[in-house]
Parts: sequence; C-alpha cells; structure tokens
Amino acid sequence: MNIKAKELSKIYGRGENKVTALDKAEMEIRSGDFISIMGPSGSGKSTLLHLLSGLDHPTSGSLTYDGRELYGMSDRELSVFRRQRIGFIFQQFNLLPVLTAQENIAMPVLLDKKQPDMEYLGELAKLLGISERLTHLPHELSGGQQQRVAIARALIAKPDVIFADEPTGNLDSKSGGEVMEMLRNIREKMGKTLVIITHDIRIARMADRQFAIMDGVVTENTARN
Repeated sequence: MNIKAKELSKIYGRGENKVTALDKAEMEIRSGDFISIMGPSGSGKSTLLHLLSGLDHPTSGSLTYDGRELYGMSDRELSVFRRQRIGFIFQQFNLLPVLTAQENIAMPVLLDKKQPDMEYLGELAKLLGISERLTHLPHELSGGQQQRVAIARALIAKPDVIFADEPTGNLDSKSGGEVMEMLRNIREKMGKTLVIITHDIRIARMADRQFAIMDGVVTENTARN
C-alpha cells in the first residue's frame, strides 16, 4: 500500500489564537517502508500520525491510500478501512481491563463480526513471547507484556500498515529495546509498513527512512546516521 500526503495541514483556533499544528506536510510512504518521525513534545508529530492514519481530519490538503482519497470516505467507510487495513500501537496500551490478553488481541476482528484466525493469533503470541500469558488480564501482565499484547492486537486483522505512537514511552529501557526489536523483526518477517513516532534518537535511527518535525514542519533526513 502506497500512502501519499500532499500539503497536509492542521490548524486550531483563529486570529490571535491560531495554532498551526501541521504545516503543509508532504510525505510518501511506500509499501514495506520502515519510517521514524522524530520531534520534541509539541512539535506536531502526534498530529501528523493521527492525520496519516485517519484518526483525525486535516484543515486542508489530501491523503491517498493507493490513489484513494482517505478523507473522501464516509465515517462508516473510514472506520471499516481503519479496522481492516491499518494497525495502531499506542503509548498507553489501551487494553480493556476486563478482557484477557487473548480477548484483547481478538477484539478488532470481533468488531468486524468475524472470527479471529486462532492459528495466526497463536503464531503472533509465540513470535511476541506471550503464549503463556494469553489467559491473563492486563493487570496481571508487566508493562512490556501489555505492549506485546497491544502489538498482537494491531496485527490480528493482518493490516497493510502499522502506526506506532511512542510505543516504548511507558517502558523502561530494557523492555523498550525488546519491543523495538520485535517490531523490527515483525516488519521484516511479515512485510508490513511500519511508521513510528518518537522523541528518542536511538529508536529513530533504527528506521530505514527518518523524518523530523519541528513547529509543524516535516523534513526527511537524506542519509542514515
């Protein structure tokens, strides 16, 4: 899946209260890319991720997935598209506390009124090292294990692209490093497109393509460090 953003902008407020969170961003994400977007707090990186993934609407500009305008879809079409084609990994994990790890993983598929592929779910759990934790509730898991469950949930519908918003932000350095290695391995083994936003230069440098954002302006680094 090829994703193309053209002059993507997000503006809040008017007049003296006007804030440009994203300023005419231009990006092309090719199928199989591993991209990092780095910037300090308040730089606009979360806004960019939310626009690229269809979680928010821009003030102006366009975003196409394989030539189809994402913001031209109805709310229902967009919701279905996100569930089936896009995976999300959030800093806060966002696991439902009353559901087991396995039930949390299966939730995106169940929302589409389908049955999860249990063999595939088992493969994901094995790959992520949580096979023995599937019957546990979130509060019975460590932070690193909860993030692995969140990763499996993002992958269960077999999406084309995975967006990760500070996926190691709530983890210690050891657990964060393990999660990043898993994400990188999954991307390579499954051929997924992976887009990560981060404020950590070490994580940013893992990506094949590195972008920076400052005051809503997006630039791509021309060479890897």
